[in-house]
Amino acid sequence: MSRAVVVTGLGLVSCAGEGVEAHLSALDGAAAPRTDTDTFAPYPVHPAPPIVWDGQIPKRSDQRQMEAWQRLGVYAAGLALDAAGVKADAAFRQALHLVVAAGGGERDYAVDGAILTGLRDAADPGAYLNERLQNDLRPTLFLAQLSNLLAGNIAIVHGVTAASRTFMGEESAGIDALRIARARVASGQIDAILVGGSYSAERPDVLVIHEMGGFLARDAYRPVFRRGATGGFILGSCAAFLMLESEEHAAARGARALARLEGVASDRTRRAPGSVAGSLDGLWRQAGIAAPDRVLSAATGVPQITAEEQDTLARLAPGTPVRALGDVVGHGLEVAAPFGAALAVALTAAGRAREVAVTVVGHRRGEGVLRVVSA
Repeated sequence: MSRAVVVTGLGLVSCAGEGVEAHLSALDGAAAPRTDTDTFAPYPVHPAPPIVWDGQIPKRSDQRQMEAWQRLGVYAAGLALDAAGVKADAAFRQALHLVVAAGGGERDYAVDGAILTGLRDAADPGAYLNERLQNDLRPTLFLAQLSNLLAGNIAIVHGVTAASRTFMGEESAGIDALRIARARVASGQIDAILVGGSYSAERPDVLVIHEMGGFLARDAYRPVFRRGATGGFILGSCAAFLMLESEEHAAARGARALARLEGVASDRTRRAPGSVAGSLDGLWRQAGIAAPDRVLSAATGVPQITAEEQDTLARLAPGTPVRALGDVVGHGLEVAAPFGAALAVALTAAGRAREVAVTVVGHRRGEGVLRVVSA
């Protein structure tokens, strides 16, 4: 069985604001995204917008027990449920499946700092690190900050209580969350599923991690495709959720189909010169990309792979406008694919495109392509 899969609700939060209209305006505009260059200098970030959490997370106790990335995700999931018209339908929400793409929770900064300092003079860095991790981290650290707590909080706050799955693995997690969610609806296993993720960029620990790999851009914002040999990504606090349903299920309950999610393909190549181009060539065919009116690219700005992706897109979709998601919301790692898919849906629903291709090339690993067409 292969059923048509439609999107009936979107929930979006980023530096551009919240909701579809704010993001369409940012997508169509030429202005630089809101950027904080001071708090974590020399590393810029695209911060979350001011949010009145009560709108989607009414209990203050729930708000307090969540970290920032969880609040962003729960809020965006609520927006998607509202947009799909099911927020008040308890039976629908209880039967609704959930797929989340998310990273880890926040770290104990004092312990991390002490460990990093001690590593400089450790005679055996590996043994030192293992000993300190076993003895210095409080026992509840990981239990309190598991990635699947986002799914758990969506269940608690919004009553989405059917099966849930959480994917980790940076950009690959987002594209595979969409791929598997779509496949389950298309195959007839389920009729509806909520899929998405969230990311908080305003954390010293994640900036340290990515700077240690040499992946971060520095100083002032520059457009993704113009960061050159000294480029890198600018992290963005963001969250995106999509309600996927079979076309028949949506029609039966009178829901408007915003767009169809036609194909989602993912890959994991051994990174070498030419591998990104080869991967995108194959994924483009697998996703069924025909003649897109727009291309949304989650290119990171990391040198070489970004240049290779840019050249490949110019060949695969000659003359087609390409917009970098990093120039709209920043880079959200696990959220890159869901955000790209959501913006593609928004474009088609608004009549600004008939077919949109979204590409996701991870900063270290993983590639993906998806296709969104008018409903």
